[in-house]
Amino acid sequence: DGCLVVRQCFLPFLLGDVRVRSQLGFEQERRGSHPYLYVDFRILHSRPESAGPVSARNVRRLLSFQRYLNSSQFLRGIPASDPLSYILDDDYTGQAKLMLEKVGNWNFDIFLFDRLTNGNSLVNLTFHLFNSYGLIELFQLDMVKLRRFLVMIQEDYRSQNPYHNAVHAADVTQAMYCYLQEPKLAQTLTSCDLLLGLLAAATHDLDHPGVNQPFLIKTDHYLAALYKNSSVLENHHWKSAVGLLRESALLSHLPTEDRSERLGSLILATDISRQNDYLSEFRSHLDKEDLCLTNGGHRHFILQMALKCADICNPCRPWKLCQQWSEKVTEEFFHQGDIERKHNLEVTPLCDRQSNSIANIQIGFMSYVVEPLFLEWSRFSDTRLSQTMLGHLSLNKQGWKEGRDKPDATNSRASEEQRTSVAKDSNSRVLPQGSKGS
Repeated sequence: DGCLVVRQCFLPFLLGDVRVRSQLGFEQERRGSHPYLYVDFRILHSRPESAGPVSARNVRRLLSFQRYLNSSQFLRGIPASDPLSYILDDDYTGQAKLMLEKVGNWNFDIFLFDRLTNGNSLVNLTFHLFNSYGLIELFQLDMVKLRRFLVMIQEDYRSQNPYHNAVHAADVTQAMYCYLQEPKLAQTLTSCDLLLGLLAAATHDLDHPGVNQPFLIKTDHYLAALYKNSSVLENHHWKSAVGLLRESALLSHLPTEDRSERLGSLILATDISRQNDYLSEFRSHLDKEDLCLTNGGHRHFILQMALKCADICNPCRPWKLCQQWSEKVTEEFFHQGDIERKHNLEVTPLCDRQSNSIANIQIGFMSYVVEPLFLEWSRFSDTRLSQTMLGHLSLNKQGWKEGRDKPDATNSRASEEQRTSVAKDSNSRVLPQGSKGS
């Protein structure tokens, strides 16, 4: 078995762009003096599903896809004028469709939408956006292949992760849509830009193991060796996405061009360790006022920045959503810290529940990562959406400070009223909107 694992670890180098299928289990096994993660994974090439053993993940995919075909109206014959009915099951069509009518609202509650779609927010939201932009018709996408591709994406996110799961991917995709609708982008982006932007958002954390890159490196994980300790997770997300595109054959009828590389470039931009590099380049462009969105390279860079914003926009959401996401990401951090402590590894400071709190982590994250990025984004796109995001960011930061410092009830009540006021103002109109507005 050990030799088989070793051979499988080196197969990606031989096969090139293949999808590495992995499931992490934290075992008591050791390599040298360091505990490491036992990995049970398969490498799937572009071949029929029946060509190899059927994994539990493939069974889940099949059942999920079959469930949709049986419970939806797909098999009953739907008029071409209403393709969305192909994808929404009868038991929640009404409420889910009502929410999708406001998918451009910055207050969109992805947790509620996920419940209304029975845990299938990523599939239904992404399909809706493809349909809204006319990408299905324009690129002549096969409806069944698209459906299967989206189901595979959703199933390849690990539901046991508190934060890096399919709901997070759906939330990022919804945020990405809001940014794509901003005037500067809406007026200049091509259909290919839109397609790649939505694909990157939906797959940007595909098969995330629930631990960070330093953890993979110090535990000698095979992915760290595969990608030479550089953007390990982001490279894995990208290659996994390419593998699913090949397996589904969704875009096989289209010219290849540099689609894979452009998709990879977008996903790699979400590497938080390179945050300052992208931010400095963005700031430099804005200072020089030399961004020209008729230039393909500049448009791609703005798509990278939009995806970066979408990926870490939780602190810019209304307090109710911000708080839920903060609790989930901290739970994931602390789980990693618990594993590190259990195996006598150095505990990552951010992941140490004994010396950290949700409030402290969020205040630092907002101050040093989120705020600098969104201030520059508001310089680029000075709209009411940008103003709303910065407003929420300021109030949420204040909320975490108050929670940490335990202020008196009067101040807490006043701050909650402020947050509620901002939320009501945002809800009163569908975001985003072209004018700066008041």
